[in-house]
Amino acid sequence: MECVVCHEVTNKYKCPKCGNQYCSLKCYKVHKDSPECVLKVNETESTKTMAFDDEEEPTVHEPFKTEDTVPKEKLQMLSNSESLKNLLYNPHLRNLLTEIDTAPNAWKAIRAAMQEPLFLEFADECLKIVEPQNEED
Repeated sequence: MECVVCHEVTNKYKCPKCGNQYCSLKCYKVHKDSPECVLKVNETESTKTMAFDDEEEPTVHEPFKTEDTVPKEKLQMLSNSESLKNLLYNPHLRNLLTEIDTAPNAWKAIRAAMQEPLFLEFADECLKIVEPQNEED
């Protein structure tokens, strides 16, 4: 396959909206605003309702599932939590989350963040929603 923008031979990335191949972030940015992509999105939307209003990050494939994979429905429940929204007003917590997200070794960054009471509070709130405990537990 070739990149839909620059026509370089590639199979690196696939547009989440229309499925066309592209080779780089630069080409994706050009492609996602092109009429070709919008046209295919409109065709898709008529047959299938979109689960998210926000634009999804482009990926090559869906992440593989493990026993720790959280279903999308539960992840969406996080967006309705007022306590999480209140915690995210804290710039220190937002910085910690950004550091974890951009760290070359995410596990090491999470271990370091686990030393911060604010991050522990955030993680506990997430777990209360994603894995609620029974009264017996």
